[in-house]
Amino acid sequence: MILNRLIFRRMLTQATKLRKPERSDEICHPAILSDAFIFEESSNAMSHASTIVESRDGLVAAWFAGTMESRPDVSIWVSRNSGSGWSTPIKVADGVMPDRKRYACWNPVLFQAPGGALWLFYKVGPSPKRWWGMCMKLGGDGTWDAPMRLPDGILGPIKNKPVQLANGDLLSPSSDESDGWRVHLERSSDMGKTWTRTDPLNDGRTVGAIQPSILHYADDRLQMLCRTKQGRIAETWSDDGGNIWSEVCLTSLRNPNSGTDALSLSDGRQLLVYNPSTHWRSPLEIASSVDGKTWQDVLTLADGAGEFSYPAIIQTADGLVHVTYTWNLSRIRHVVIDPTRLAPATPIG
Repeated sequence: MILNRLIFRRMLTQATKLRKPERSDEICHPAILSDAFIFEESSNAMSHASTIVESRDGLVAAWFAGTMESRPDVSIWVSRNSGSGWSTPIKVADGVMPDRKRYACWNPVLFQAPGGALWLFYKVGPSPKRWWGMCMKLGGDGTWDAPMRLPDGILGPIKNKPVQLANGDLLSPSSDESDGWRVHLERSSDMGKTWTRTDPLNDGRTVGAIQPSILHYADDRLQMLCRTKQGRIAETWSDDGGNIWSEVCLTSLRNPNSGTDALSLSDGRQLLVYNPSTHWRSPLEIASSVDGKTWQDVLTLADGAGEFSYPAIIQTADGLVHVTYTWNLSRIRHVVIDPTRLAPATPIG
């Protein structure tokens, strides 16, 4: 399975080098306001696992890129958009350690602290089983501070964004692949100065789950949705603001062992970006729910042959929704959506 996956990635990378991918700016759904690549050309054969945030100076996106996932040259790249388009991507972090050994970078996650710094969390290491957490802050002069290694056992938000709770605590959805696929939470009560980590919420085998995202509901209820090896998205719930969580169980939502992301809208709706398949990372859809149990597919972001995967989703202060995702492992696509135009569709299940 791993060998076949690597062969597919090599073939896909070569194919995207040989031809310029087709591109259309035509708005094909009334909710889509824009749909374009963050960059058209890149010196990197592979670009993957994007993250997006609204900073005080506009949008910021990041992803990892290099010759191929897990290669030591894979680094973290960033682009900014202050309203006049995306800037030329720049490399902001690599996996060079103090002993000068170099490892691959993985899964960046951006977080804008309210009234504070812009954080960039990411992982470094030879594989997801053996990586460790890193972070950087954007200084007041617009340059990134030196990378800092997170405390032992703290991996940081593993793919999807942290959330700040009503009491001010920062809650990071995380997971560990060193002993099966197991989900856990990391909490900071002092905005990242110190961290605590929960025990795993699942055994990693009955349901192998990673890369959770957090949704919030009334009365401090939280829901996490997770990628799994079992062909469906898994969920777990907390009724007390993230202290105690229910058993990690499979939902009816299909999942081809691929990353997802989810968002709680300001109007109370929940959005999930995922691949509704058990085998392919296509199509890429947005589903909507009001209770986290009954979901409706409301928008197709990408379809057809190829891989459209690893989405990130946010809502900006103007109410619009922004999604970034990996397009054929070669570029990052950015879609702007008006959520008021997302009409309900047939319930899934």
